[in-house]
Amino acid sequence: MVFPSQTVSDFGSSSGGQTSSNTFFQDSPACPPTRLALQVATAGEALFDLIEEPDGRLKPCAGGAVYNLTRALGLQGVGTLYLNPLSGDLLGRQLAQGLHDAGVALAAPAPVREPSALAVAALDAEGKASYSFYRDGVADRQVTADALNAACTAQPGLQVVATGCLALVAQDAAIYLPWLAAQRAAGRMVVVDANLRLSAVDDAPAYRANVMAALQHAHLIKVSDDDLEALAVPGETALQRAHHLLEHTRAQWLALTLGPAGAWLLQRDGQAVHAQEQAPLAVADTVGAGDCFLAGLITALLAGPERGQEALCERPEGLVAQLTTERLHAVLWHALASASHCVEQVGCVPPSYEAVRQRLADQAGTPAMQTSAA
Repeated sequence: MVFPSQTVSDFGSSSGGQTSSNTFFQDSPACPPTRLALQVATAGEALFDLIEEPDGRLKPCAGGAVYNLTRALGLQGVGTLYLNPLSGDLLGRQLAQGLHDAGVALAAPAPVREPSALAVAALDAEGKASYSFYRDGVADRQVTADALNAACTAQPGLQVVATGCLALVAQDAAIYLPWLAAQRAAGRMVVVDANLRLSAVDDAPAYRANVMAALQHAHLIKVSDDDLEALAVPGETALQRAHHLLEHTRAQWLALTLGPAGAWLLQRDGQAVHAQEQAPLAVADTVGAGDCFLAGLITALLAGPERGQEALCERPEGLVAQLTTERLHAVLWHALASASHCVEQVGCVPPSYEAVRQRLADQAGTPAMQTSAA
């Protein structure tokens, strides 16, 4: 397992989680398998999806939006630290194994006694999932803002923090909002994926308000057209709503996903680029597609779609420097290709960096790639 030398071994203990004296993967070296410096820290839910199959049976798959994002970043070669604790139950051990296999570091190597969370996913005719959640008293919620900040402070090379989805429920506002504010103040890029799950809450207005509060801390926002409707953002079209949201936050970028209609990447200076797959995709389901999209976006923003390009962190303007239109197109295509790979698999199967680059190379100069700017 990837464990940084500066770990928060009692992560979550201050919020009531009883930790075991054991750790996941005791025989693992305290260094990343990829030998990469830790660049991104993620915080939020890790759970098991029970996905409905055509015969009515439920297939278990490790998931949760933040967990999927974390694995996807690791598989794209980004040094990634997962901040939340995991359960010592069977599901928690499997979640930990999935992060290990993706080359992700755990800030909380000691499992807690609370159980792992569950989500039941029903798929419609187009493979789009709707969820029911079981998250009361679960392992990944045994954490505090102080613990999150301490784990990030222990990694001086950390450049980006990311969260979203179920971490943004109003009940956890005291955990994640202070952490986001502190990380922005510390000069790290803050990424927030709205990814609303209204079925997970009883108080929808409080949930919406907390999501909007979290978005105010972000440098990079990801939303879908469904998210914009759920947040009641003004505008006649999804793109108009996206522009409105960007204008009313402090974000530098906003990524808008539109399912089969592709995605937009908006920049605060008014630039906006669109990308869409032209060839029909063999969609198995859409589980984790948005998470893989965001992982591709972060990967491309950090170091450029091509390894060796100037990383944003190396530019005089810093991590949130404005991008050229050409770079915006390239970043968006890397994100879209990451999502396209995912939807052709059953469950969330994130691609490697090499698989994404090969997909784009195969499409280069063909009608399969359509890019536009507004």
